[in-house]
Formats: sequence, structure tokens, C-alpha cells
Amino acid sequence: MNDDKPPSSQPLQKSLLDRIGHFLTGEPQDQADLLEILQEAHDKHLLDAESLSMIQGILQFSEMRVRDIMIPRVQMHVIPKDAELDTIVPLILELGHSRFPVIEEDRSKVIGILLAKDLLLHALKNKQQTVADLMRPVSVVPESKRLNVLLTEFRTKRNHMAIVVDEYGMTAGLVTIEDVLEEIVGEIVDEHDAQEEQYIQKQGDNKFTLKALTPIDEFNDYFSADLQDDEHETIGGFVVHQLGHMPKKGERLEHGSFRFEVLHADDRRVYSLKLKLIKGGFNSKVQS
Repeated sequence: MNDDKPPSSQPLQKSLLDRIGHFLTGEPQDQADLLEILQEAHDKHLLDAESLSMIQGILQFSEMRVRDIMIPRVQMHVIPKDAELDTIVPLILELGHSRFPVIEEDRSKVIGILLAKDLLLHALKNKQQTVADLMRPVSVVPESKRLNVLLTEFRTKRNHMAIVVDEYGMTAGLVTIEDVLEEIVGEIVDEHDAQEEQYIQKQGDNKFTLKALTPIDEFNDYFSADLQDDEHETIGGFVVHQLGHMPKKGERLEHGSFRFEVLHADDRRVYSLKLKLIKGGFNSKVQS
């Protein structure tokens, strides 16, 4: 055996297929190695960006706890237990939520959950009823509960909302099944997310906010632009591709007559952007 054989003659790296094969046959692997395999699969167009993002979310999911995603107590929309039904109908209609925590005295003590559908069934029959007459039992979870365990509980108990309590048993916030699922699939938009109804919103002279999911074709049509990106169909994908990495909030990209700034992003995707039109000679048919 020749110990002086040049290192360059040895394979420096396993092929992607070999590594995937080793993983599937049960050889010990750590998460970092698995993520590297998945990234290589994406780079070789064997796995699309959406699938890669979801798998990354699943891998992170079991390590996260309720405290990481809960809506803090101060941001909860709550209803007092002694409120009369006819007085809270306008609030229910304005906010559009399907469930509301019911409190006694203050936000630190949640004693039940009011379902909007229950309210609508009874409000017109007996306006003298109070929220306490209709509320349902509240599900309580500790801040430290893992998300994968919480998701299982949501599914088996058919709950959609839980109140999060701290080590002293006081309300710390709330968490919904939608919050949990968003950690896997990304932001979920419903009909009550008014700010998300349009891809592009004008905020002032030459200033706009954009959903990252804005199709490039729609962006080009709106601004009479000609952005080209064969690998991505959305403006968020375009920005990530141009920067060459997953950006953080506040990062900027200047491209031609556009200055993009990231408004909302996590370590897996961009959700919204700020846009400013620069270079006064830009000719656009910007809509009011």
C-alpha cells in the first residue's frame, strides 16, 4: 500500500444519491447532515423551494415550544364574562375571529372560550344573556409544551385554541392550531386578513408594500416593469435569488428603479416587502 497517494485521488465527498441512500438504510445521521442533503437536492432541482421550506419547518418543529409562537397576553382580543351579547356583536364582526378568550376581572384570568357561532345562534333570541351563559371550557397548556405534542392534543381533542399559562398558573398568552401549522407550512391567510387581500398596496408617493407571494407577472404589469427570473415566480423568490441568501428584516436590495426592503421574514421565507421607486426617470403606470 502506498501511503503517499495524493489526497486528491480520494473522493472528497459522497455523491448526493449515496448520502441519501445511507440515510434511508438507517445509518446514524445528525440533523445538520440531513439539512445539507436536502439543500443539495434543492440545488440540483430534485426538491422545489416550497418542499424544502416545509421539511425544514418540520425538522425545527419538534424542538420548538409554545412560548416561541404564542400570542402574548397583552395582544389577545378578549371579552368580559359579564358582557351582554348584544354589546359585543359589533366587536365580533369587526375582528372576524371565530374564538375569543373570556376573562374574569383581567387578562391574567381566562375562564372560558366564546365561539362566534354560538353567539350568533343565541344573540337574537335573548339579548339579556351574557357571555358567561354561552362560553365553553378553556383548554390550558404550559409555555414549555413542545409544539409537536400540542398539535397531537389539538387533533385528538378537536380543540382549535388553548390558553398558555406561566409557571404561576397565570395567563401568558394564547395559541391556536393555525399558529402551530404555520410553523410547518408558512403563513396562512384567511378572509379576515384584510391587509393581505391585495398583493400590492400603495402607501404614499413612490412607496408601496408588497406580499412576498406577489407573482412577478403581476408586479411587472402593475409597475410596467420587466423583471425576469426563470427560477422563481414570486417577487419574494426574486429578492431572495438576487441577494443570494435568506434575508432578515431590514435588508435591502436595489434593482434598477426599485429599492426593496424586507418587512417580515423568518429563517425559512420572506413574507412582506417595502418598495420605493427610485431614479426619477422611472416610467410606470402605478395604480392609485
